[in-house]
Amino acid sequence: METLPGASQNDRYNMECKGGTGETGAESGLISDWAELTHECLLNILSRLTFEHRWTGPMFVCKPWLDACKDPSLNSVFDLETRFHSSTESTRWWTPEFERRIDAMLRSVITWSNGNLTEILTRHCSDFSLNFAAQRCPNLQVLSMKSCPRATDASMAQIAYHCRNLKQLNVSYCYEISHKSLSLIGRNCPNLKILKRNLMNWLDPSQHVGVVPADYLNACPQDGDTEAAVIGKFMLNLEHLEIRFSKLSAKGLGSICEGCLKLEYLDLSGCANLTSRDILNATSNLKEVKKPNFYIPRSVFHTERYGHWRLYDERFQTDVFRI
Repeated sequence: METLPGASQNDRYNMECKGGTGETGAESGLISDWAELTHECLLNILSRLTFEHRWTGPMFVCKPWLDACKDPSLNSVFDLETRFHSSTESTRWWTPEFERRIDAMLRSVITWSNGNLTEILTRHCSDFSLNFAAQRCPNLQVLSMKSCPRATDASMAQIAYHCRNLKQLNVSYCYEISHKSLSLIGRNCPNLKILKRNLMNWLDPSQHVGVVPADYLNACPQDGDTEAAVIGKFMLNLEHLEIRFSKLSAKGLGSICEGCLKLEYLDLSGCANLTSRDILNATSNLKEVKKPNFYIPRSVFHTERYGHWRLYDERFQTDVFRI
């Protein structure tokens, strides 16, 4: 994320567009022709680039290129998730300055999209840009906003009221978003098929220590059953659900499976309050279930030493060795 936008790339693109000082006349004339391309040709070329590549280079070349980058046809998708996913998590991402940067980028693309934005995949945005998205993006279908410490129920209420075509929602690691938001989304977005509401690994938080602010890391939601009840009551068309490290119990799991009859995939990784019997009783009709036993970290559950206890619990359903 350190290269959004990158000054060195700007210089390179400017030199290529204007014909740098060390080029021959023929080379300079050939490269200058790129600045004279028609708007349609520029759109055809720029459409072959990723969002990140357009943002870090072409839009800084010259005004015609910038105008082309702002065309609504190139701004139907705002996708920074691949960039986050390919980088090692940084403490800088959790700062207000970085959040303002993401908000500014998102608001720019929302404006350029002219109402055509259908997908937002990012992290570390806030209510500031999400409220803007709700007002300007009535056709939004995919919203993925992981790790947004200052995204709250207030902006999610606006999303629920204005973006009723939502099909996919990812609010993982967003601890200021509660069951109230899930209720509003479920009531107002009947086409929702995919929900990801994963929490950070509270069984073994070592992977986050030193990166995620300690107060936020310790604020892991405790109301797993309340959220499960809302999901089961209002998100009846769900087909894919991820609730990793949720603290729901067998009661909450039952609420989901009894209400979401179209559910096919359920990820319960790290849901340590569930036993094998709980899962078997509730999920027999699902096509694929990821169970918590497969994801308990080695630092918490030493399989080489205590693996026979887990097998005993699974075979006899005793709950004695529940993690």
